[in-house]
Amino acid sequence: MKIIRIETFLVPPRWLFCRVETDTGLVGWGEPVVEGRAEVVRTAVEVLAEYLLGEDPLRVEQHWQVLTKGGFYRGGPVLSSAVAGLDQALWDIAGQAYGVPVHALLGGPVRDRVRIYSWVGGDEPGEIADAAAAQVAAGLTGLKMNASGQLSPIPTPAEIDAVVARVAAARAVLGDERDIALDFHGRAGLAAVRRILPELAPLRPFFVEEPLLPDQAHHLRDVVTCSPVPVATGERLYGRSEFLAPLQAGVSVVQPDLSHAGGISEVRRIAALAETYGALLAPHCPLGPIALAASLQVAFATPNFLIQEQSIGIHYHAGSELLDYLVDPEPFRFVDGHILRFDRPGLGITIDEAAVRRAGQSPHAWRNPVWRHPDGSFAEW
Repeated sequence: MKIIRIETFLVPPRWLFCRVETDTGLVGWGEPVVEGRAEVVRTAVEVLAEYLLGEDPLRVEQHWQVLTKGGFYRGGPVLSSAVAGLDQALWDIAGQAYGVPVHALLGGPVRDRVRIYSWVGGDEPGEIADAAAAQVAAGLTGLKMNASGQLSPIPTPAEIDAVVARVAAARAVLGDERDIALDFHGRAGLAAVRRILPELAPLRPFFVEEPLLPDQAHHLRDVVTCSPVPVATGERLYGRSEFLAPLQAGVSVVQPDLSHAGGISEVRRIAALAETYGALLAPHCPLGPIALAASLQVAFATPNFLIQEQSIGIHYHAGSELLDYLVDPEPFRFVDGHILRFDRPGLGITIDEAAVRRAGQSPHAWRNPVWRHPDGSFAEW
């Protein structure tokens, strides 16, 4: 079996899909993307495709080694995301070729279902409460929300009170039987985090995500020490070596993204590294159906898995939805806040190729917002 064609599709709302075709008719799908830089990743995929064309797709590990290490300059979000999507597609082909789901190739399932969480949006406590109530009605047992909007470098008492009020509104709806995670998105520096986290502790968040920017990882031990709330990080880390310092600092949860951190091949190694530190895996995935399917395959086979992010119905996907690109959405059906293990070969989903090709005829050019502080200086989004 040989790879004969690799195609990419920029599809709304902000995703990039890749299609890997073999001479036997088997086709694998992957999702290589950096949100806001999808066109750049597309070019990287085209360059890497030069190596893969004509190769046996079943040599997944060999291809991962060459794609990540074959160039003198290595790493970074663009290259690792391009590799990630191609890696997903190769695992998809391998599962189909052997007639088994990817999780069977990873050693077999260790669980029958995967707990999921959804995002809730809204700037005011009332909006948060309404959004949380809707997710509770849908059967979700875990939610995540932004801890704040734009923050001052050292938040004012009013800003801190606003963060606490929004989380309190969600907790009032969720009760003590459900979990709420908080995403700081790197908007808070060390001084801000030290002030905010003790105030949030009585509301018992599930975890606080990315309290610091990735380039401030040397301060993570200070955050872990001062925080009564479990600390999570990793959506902007792209390989196992980058996770070593956060794990040594004592983070409780690692959050590699299957579309950024080298795909299935690397994330399963990141999970094993985390397990040696007693940390749990909660893959980052606000992306499309292929990234979610890849994440779930890893989750089914990973002992130290915690919970899975997913973006079905998320508030910022106006006009396009994850399920629009599937022939059959059944694998992603929610049951009591979980997705049940599915055993179809490969990634376990069937992409609606006609829908992807139609969407790809009007490629998106999504960019994240650029925020500024009141004095005009740059602010983290």
